[in-house]
Amino acid sequence: MTTTDLEKNKAIIKHFDTACIEQNNMDALNELVSDQVVNHAARPGMPNGKESFHHFLNALHAGLSDIKVTILRQVAENDLVVTHKAISGIHSSHLFGVPGTGKPVSFEAIEIIRLENGKYVEHWVQSNMAMVLGILQGH
Repeated sequence: MTTTDLEKNKAIIKHFDTACIEQNNMDALNELVSDQVVNHAARPGMPNGKESFHHFLNALHAGLSDIKVTILRQVAENDLVVTHKAISGIHSSHLFGVPGTGKPVSFEAIEIIRLENGKYVEHWVQSNMAMVLGILQGH
């Protein structure tokens, strides 16, 4: 891959972060995520594939307002893009079972995305969201 191809792959992730995570734009999600995507981060018993992205983004937007994504670090190699990002917003309503607090909240995630033909085809993520939700609950 050329440097230009790697920059294009990084730009796809940035576009997803803005259009899908910040704006919950389902048209963009359908454009950027393959119908055959495998979400290795989906919990057992929860939807996988493209549906898992819809599920997560809808839940995120139900619980947070004014969502912003900040890319802290990003590395691309071959068909993979690794992004360390912070997702922040106001905890305005129920977020994954935690009642809204009205407080600003931020969590970090490290994602690995494998792209094919400009679309997400595999997704892995580790985040500190569970810890942040525990803090909001007073644990």
